[in-house]
Amino acid sequence: EVQLQASGGGLVQAGGSLGLSCTHSGFIFDDWAIGWFRQAPGKEREGVTCISASDGDTYYADSVKGRLTISSDNAKNTVYLQMNSLKPEDTAVYHCAAVIPHFPDKVGPCGRHYYAGRYDKWGQGTQVTVSS
Repeated sequence: EVQLQASGGGLVQAGGSLGLSCTHSGFIFDDWAIGWFRQAPGKEREGVTCISASDGDTYYADSVKGRLTISSDNAKNTVYLQMNSLKPEDTAVYHCAAVIPHFPDKVGPCGRHYYAGRYDKWGQGTQVTVSS
């Protein structure tokens, strides 16, 4: 079955950069999407960004546009999250999750259904801490 694993978290100073990775396995077809979500203590889980494997469609939350970039390397079975100009409010546990098609619907562009309830598989989180 589909499995995901997030890694790359750590401690970084405000204004710095950090790269996260989400390795995946078990996808049978090319129609799937991976999203990044984050949750800080006392706050609701927030969708950050997503990418569709088949179409390359991406979606970004307004709070991270221009600072975070998602990309996918299918040959390496990895989705990346490059984070630049980090702010203390970016501090959170970051999870990657996958959308699997639900017959007869296609996954398509991930922006069509970017909400946590639609995601079928979740990986272990990685802690990102941005100091001020």
